Parts: sequence; structure tokens; C-alpha cells
Amino acid sequence: MTHFVSRALLASSLLLASTSAAQQATPAQPEAEEQARLTLRASDDEDRMGAVIAPATLPGRTTALYGYAGAPELGVGFRQGLSQVELEARARFNWFQISAALELVGRLKVYEQGSVSMAPSLGLGVVFNSGSTYMDDQNFSGVLLRMSPGFVLDWRVAETVSILGLVDVPVDIGLSKSESRRVQALGGGGVEVYLGNGMSVLLAGQLGLESFQERKGLSDTRLGWSLKAGLGARLF
Repeated sequence: MTHFVSRALLASSLLLASTSAAQQATPAQPEAEEQARLTLRASDDEDRMGAVIAPATLPGRTTALYGYAGAPELGVGFRQGLSQVELEARARFNWFQISAALELVGRLKVYEQGSVSMAPSLGLGVVFNSGSTYMDDQNFSGVLLRMSPGFVLDWRVAETVSILGLVDVPVDIGLSKSESRRVQALGGGGVEVYLGNGMSVLLAGQLGLESFQERKGLSDTRLGWSLKAGLGARLF
């Protein structure tokens, strides 16, 4: 009888111990799930690198808003990623000429290998030029159609840093004055750095040539250049 009671007590003790251990192990599951969520969130945060120009194209279903200041232009823009394609709406103000440009731009990723990606772009818009000669004595007034092919090379050199190669060739064709033309061919580069919380900062510069014609038979060519410092934010 004594042996039976002892065995019953031993079995009861083991049952209580296993139940207590199970209760202690259960809270570990939410902790593991929370850790997984934090890891996924950190991974997503790293993927949010770039908003102003980088990356070559935004990932699908991703949007970004940016603005920049510089010379001779100020600008703001909105970017929408669609997998390998990106659409952008932007507005630029040239404070040397007192002119404004509104454009819609498309980019298509054509190359991606490791940390390097490339995307040509094509924009279409309109330019309203006041003709002010206070900062630019060769400026002329008019409404012009703008076509702006370009190219972006993005080299991700670190988790938070992208080196950019930039080519822009805006071509302005007169609408109000059919003989007026302006063509720029600018090349250069910059760096975009991820600050965290979806924010990125850009520094970029370009140099090239600018050819313009106010009326037939009167054209000129001069040095073209651009400097800008920008700040962008990923919205989604």
C-alpha cells in the first residue's frame, strides 16, 4: 500500500512539473514572434534606401516625395514604383531665368547585377519662360515643349550609400515662337545617403553644353551646369 501511495505522489509531482514547464515555455512564443517582426521591420527599413534619385527605379508599389535646392534650379517631385518601371511627376523652377517646367517622366530598369543597376528615362512636359535677363542675359521668353531623355546609374556601395551616374538631355522646342530652341547635354554624378526612417539626402552636380536659339539664324552655345542638394522621403 505504501509503495502504491508513493508511486501516486511521484506521478502527481511529475504531472505538475510538466504543466509548470509548459506554462513557462508558452510566453516564449510571443517573444519569438515579436523578434521576427522586428527583424522583418529592420529588413524593410534597409530596403527603403533612396528617394530623391536612387535607386535606379523604385520597387513596385513604393512611392517617394522629394525636393531639392540648387543652381540654377529648385524642384519638387513625386515618384511611383511599378516593379521594373517607375513614373515620376516633377516641377522645376529656374531662378536664373524665372522659368517653370512641369514634366511627367518614365524610367525603365534595363540592367541589374549585384549592387549596380541602370535605367534610361524619358520625360515630356512644358516650360513657361518669362524671358528675364537679370541673371541670364541670353535668356528669351516663350512657352516651350520639353522632351527630356536621361540615364541613371546606381551603384550601391554600402547599405546606406548609393553613388549615382547621371545624364540629362532636355530639349525645349518653342510653341509660342516656332523658331526658338534650347538643348542641354549634361553629365555628372552624385551621392545619396540614407538617414533612416525612410529619409535620404542627395548631393549632385552636372556639367556639359547648352545650345539655344531664339529665332532662326541666331544661335549660340555655352557651358551648361547644375548643382543640387535634395531631401526625399519614402511614403510607402
